[in-house]
Amino acid sequence: MNFTERLQHIQSQQRSLLCIGLDTDEAKLPPHLRSEKNPVLEFNKRIIEATHDLACAYKPNLAFYEAMGERGIAALHETVTCIPKSVVTIGDAKRGDIGNTAERYARSLFDDFGFDAITVNPYMGFDSVEPFIINPEQGVFLLALTSNPGSKDFQRLKIGTKPLYEKVVRTAKKWNTQHNIGLVVGATHPSELKSIRIIVPDMPILIPGVGKQGGDLKSAITFGNNKQGRLAVINASRSILYASSGKDFAEAARAEALKMVEEMRQFGKW
Repeated sequence: MNFTERLQHIQSQQRSLLCIGLDTDEAKLPPHLRSEKNPVLEFNKRIIEATHDLACAYKPNLAFYEAMGERGIAALHETVTCIPKSVVTIGDAKRGDIGNTAERYARSLFDDFGFDAITVNPYMGFDSVEPFIINPEQGVFLLALTSNPGSKDFQRLKIGTKPLYEKVVRTAKKWNTQHNIGLVVGATHPSELKSIRIIVPDMPILIPGVGKQGGDLKSAITFGNNKQGRLAVINASRSILYASSGKDFAEAARAEALKMVEEMRQFGKW
């Protein structure tokens, strides 16, 4: 089973398009956890225990863990092992470098950390992406049109008559011979998301930017899904992780995740 098939199967089994971003900020943890040996790990474990039946994926952002040094890396390793195999793990690393360096990044993220998929910046071309797409069971989400305000600086520049992000989308489609490439498209760009889905009818699309960044959930689902109502991966981070700063943080996270999933089921095909 290739990555795209597995993702679609998991979304059907979980009846969910929700990806929970584990962008865990030590400064925002509930005060009662700060006496733990590794507060970030304990927080993540509680979040996963409370929400794993509601998510199709978890997406730790490596920057939050690398910034803590050895303790953060240890927390990331343990966090990945805590995530059930019935859910996809996405390492949000946004790697992108020349071939021999990319091969080492791929080995680190897939073999050492054990992620099922990772995010990659395709700016340096095919040789910087190739090491990540060799195994059809391992997924790669290429940055196409991101949700941040600065995405306009380069991603919308015209290449002939088409914007650069569309060139990335069409090129990624050609590279997708193993059926394990997806795209990152921000929910803050609904009309572009709609047109991108038409170009790539059966590739996964990781969609950040719903909620606090201004993206609309209904539009993300309507325009991001394929015809079967799958393969949109809707990411939410802060709204779930920090739904409460008290001892009920895990219960509050579950309530927020459940609210999102119930909305998704209203808009989607289940």
